Amino acid sequence: MPIPDFQSLMRPLLMHLEDGAERTTHETVDALAAHFGLTEDERKTLMPSGKGPLLVNRIAWAKLHLKRARLLESPGRGVYRITARGQEFLLRHPDPINLRLLHQFEEYRAFRARRANQEPGPEPVGPDQMTPEEHIEYGHEQIRNQLTSDILDHIRQCPPDFFERLVVELLVAMGYGGSRRDAGQAVGRGADGGVDGIIKEDRLGLDTIYIQAKRWDGPVGRPEVQKFAGALQGFRARKGIFITTSAFTKDAQQYVSQIDSKIVLIDGNELAAHMIDHSIGVTTSQIVEIKRLDSDYFVSPE
Repeated sequence: MPIPDFQSLMRPLLMHLEDGAERTTHETVDALAAHFGLTEDERKTLMPSGKGPLLVNRIAWAKLHLKRARLLESPGRGVYRITARGQEFLLRHPDPINLRLLHQFEEYRAFRARRANQEPGPEPVGPDQMTPEEHIEYGHEQIRNQLTSDILDHIRQCPPDFFERLVVELLVAMGYGGSRRDAGQAVGRGADGGVDGIIKEDRLGLDTIYIQAKRWDGPVGRPEVQKFAGALQGFRARKGIFITTSAFTKDAQQYVSQIDSKIVLIDGNELAAHMIDHSIGVTTSQIVEIKRLDSDYFVSPE
């Protein structure tokens, strides 16, 4: 039989985890292959690129969407378990799970939002209605979403000092802090009074930016941002960057828009996006060159 699409895998995947035990990717692949009666040859079916098994790839996509809906979680590298929300969801929805059903969760709607501060758009049209260019764009978006999730998962599992180094390297790559050595010396010197570090705004050091970095799972609220703003005043500073691996509440966002100090809030998704755009912690897998017709070539000379 053909390998099921990733939406068809989502309910069997949750059922595989419904007892709350942690299971590895290998265990999950074996269980879902048995559930669908796949042969050994079918399990070994490769993706069109030939870079990996198609079943493993589709299970990864199913996990991504279920994780972003908070129906399952990854307590460690390579292991997964269902959440209390996931167990309740299984009881309330005996039918197959699809992406539209996941839109009932605020976290998932935020994940699917097409751009920051914009309401989620409609589901993509069916494959038969999509142009080749739309297929490419949609595929790129899905790959980037998967990469964002993977980046944040790895950051949360790394030591705190690694996160500090990551922030420095990212800001330097974005053009702040002068040299990597200068930036590295700056971070940590202001690690008191509610500030985790300082960095030059430009290579000449004409202004200084203060940094607060929190590797949190829950949203960062107004009180934490307010403490950071108070710390800036203590340093007589005008500019700050608050970076987190999670998200900021609406109260926190509204607060920074009303104060005199300039504080930029960077949530987990934006952090991962900057890392991808500036090649921090990622590497290029493949480059696809797309060509179009050069109609001028076929014009006969006068």
